[in-house]
Amino acid sequence: MSTQQRVAIVTGGGRGIGRAIVMGLLRDGFAVAAVDRDCAPLGELAAEAGGLATLLTVPKDIATAGACADVVATVRERLGPVAVLVNNAGIGQGSIRQDNWAKPIRFWEVSPEDWRRFAAVNVEAIHALSRAAVTDMLERRWGRIVNVTTSLGTMLRGGYVPYGPTKASAEALTGVMAEDLAGTGVTANVLVPGGVTNTALVPDAAGFDRDAMLQPAIMVPPLLWLVSDVADAVNGRRFLAAHWNASLPLAQAAEQAGAPVGWKSIATLPIVPR
Repeated sequence: MSTQQRVAIVTGGGRGIGRAIVMGLLRDGFAVAAVDRDCAPLGELAAEAGGLATLLTVPKDIATAGACADVVATVRERLGPVAVLVNNAGIGQGSIRQDNWAKPIRFWEVSPEDWRRFAAVNVEAIHALSRAAVTDMLERRWGRIVNVTTSLGTMLRGGYVPYGPTKASAEALTGVMAEDLAGTGVTANVLVPGGVTNTALVPDAAGFDRDAMLQPAIMVPPLLWLVSDVADAVNGRRFLAAHWNASLPLAQAAEQAGAPVGWKSIATLPIVPR
């Protein structure tokens, strides 16, 4: 199957990191379905894409398993079997309170409704979309699932419930997915920017100089490598885009920017009876 025949789904594809990834995949010859709950950024994306390879915009809130199944069914019908799934959509602390950097949101201030809302998008949608899309990948014995989580420091930062814990859950989920997929030709990996990134998840009230932040485009080079044939053996790894050195050979850049998914390098695995 050639790159030109491969279909990719990118959630949160209308803006920020998702938009950069969509444009990168289109330029690389993929047919891409950009999923976003807001129509306006999808329209802007379509205008920017212009005459590039096939782009399907899918306005959909992926907060339910049914919506996720609908997304995959729509893409399969319109573009063909899914080969690549980039689970990028996420909800950040700014959706609870815009001044959360100056006035951190303590865990006891987070309502059950907010907890469920974050979990639905940041974790449950990853499982639901992957579950729906992986059948195409397994059938063809080739596929890529790339989950965008966050840095370890963000997972554990004070004032970062529910964002940190839900992203940590997504990280653990990726590790399990990679183990389940071993030997199938389908891989599951994590890709993160590596620091505070210039996206809508960081509100203006945070006070950062947006030009000094990491920019979404840094995600594109490692992402394109991950979804290429040369990364067939890469499974259960996490990559920091900020550490990706494009001047190095690809294998060396990947080694420098990569580590095992989750916390295998810093934790003791359980004792299992023989």
